[in-house]
Amino acid sequence: MHKENNYQSLTFEAAIQQLEEIVVYLENGELPLEEAISAFEKGVQLARISQQTLQEAEQRVQVLLNKDNDPILSHFTPDNKLEK
Repeated sequence: MHKENNYQSLTFEAAIQQLEEIVVYLENGELPLEEAISAFEKGVQLARISQQTLQEAEQRVQVLLNKDNDPILSHFTPDNKLEK
């Protein structure tokens, strides 16, 4: 899993961009089997890291919204007012 550690240094945006490139590469369908498997493996690793990054961001947002054990989740209304 040494490769996965290298991917973790990527920004979320860079990981998504690489993942999109891999999808295009695989959809082309002209890769030899071993290259396709290798590209798929890299894509899975990038997807897992991206998912982990999103989960961590979601947790950070939840912590901020629940600061001081006072949930401040509110509904947004069209006139830009918050309802509690």
